[in-house]
Amino acid sequence: MTLRDRYDTATRGLEAPLAVVDLAALRANAAGLVRRAAGKPIRVASKSVRCRAVLDEVLAMDGFAGIMAFTLPEALWLVREKVTGDVLVAYPTTDRTALAALAADPAAARAITLTADSPAHLDLIEDAAGAHPIRVCIDIDASYRPLGGRVRIGALRSPLHTPADVRALVERILARPSLALVGLMAYESQIAGVGDLPPGRPARALAIRAMQRRSRIELARRRAAIVQAVRDLTDLEFVNGGGTGSVESTAAERAVTEVAAGSGLYHPHLFDQYSGFTGRPAALFALPVVRRPRPGTVTCLGGGYLASGPADDARLPQPYLPAGLGYDPDEGAGEVQTPLLGRAADLLDLGDRVWFRHTKAGELCERFAALHLIDGDRFVRTVPTYRGEGHTFL
Repeated sequence: MTLRDRYDTATRGLEAPLAVVDLAALRANAAGLVRRAAGKPIRVASKSVRCRAVLDEVLAMDGFAGIMAFTLPEALWLVREKVTGDVLVAYPTTDRTALAALAADPAAARAITLTADSPAHLDLIEDAAGAHPIRVCIDIDASYRPLGGRVRIGALRSPLHTPADVRALVERILARPSLALVGLMAYESQIAGVGDLPPGRPARALAIRAMQRRSRIELARRRAAIVQAVRDLTDLEFVNGGGTGSVESTAAERAVTEVAAGSGLYHPHLFDQYSGFTGRPAALFALPVVRRPRPGTVTCLGGGYLASGPADDARLPQPYLPAGLGYDPDEGAGEVQTPLLGRAADLLDLGDRVWFRHTKAGELCERFAALHLIDGDRFVRTVPTYRGEGHTFL
């Protein structure tokens, strides 16, 4: 039975458009992440999953511990629903209502850690603090700055780049009894978030690999110096780093105690562009064929599920099964209909399904209220996404 036949059989009783998670592929991807982490725990990046049932599935596996959330309201909800008792909110919050709720809930205050990279963040957190200290993690700038800092490669995140930068903020935190510094984090986006196999661009691939090699060396030395500078002042519970694309290199650093990963569980098509690891597509969506406007063309219902990031063709979902279909350059992936071109179109009838892979991971769940879990050619159960539970945190 082909992969397409498997998916069609497992979802035969369901109406498309629909989204699925292939549990066998999910388990294989999770095992691959654990192997790459080489004994260090993996904190699950919830923005790449966005489904409580899948988070439960992954956290029950050996090698995974805790969640990296993307907003404080999400973290409060995950703790309230008992998904985990350990949540790092990886992005600073200015949500005063959520901060007040955190300060008023002793159990949440023990379970949730907030991220800060400036005194202004500390002021916001301290203004809301109550009887229980609020846990704080400092976010470090992991960007690569060659040529004496005249060039910056990496995400525009924290302004804290040097040990002195970080030490200054640590001293401010330690001077505030309502705050408890417990961790450091750094996301090396230029390594974890950039594939080194860009299709059809061999020269760019060589340049990316050279940059990533130099960046890994520079960051490992700088991160170790920062961690030592902080530990000279106070203890730390964790030092978090990396992402799906850099698990093994980040985990190899002695200063790092845990790594973060999430996208690698679903393995969207953006991660086909990495030479260091392979995965299996685990999250897919299916659209029904509803028109046949001419030979070599079918039109599917829906499909305009574009990913965030630079506006380019790589942000479009990838027609996956059957193979050999592509977009009409004048229409692309549409709001209510998506024409697809190719010889495979002539083999599709009205009502047949075309299976797609999203560019990124969790963003697919913002388009669907439910994920249908399948195993082999068997339907297992239907579970709600965050959106299906009435939550759109971003």
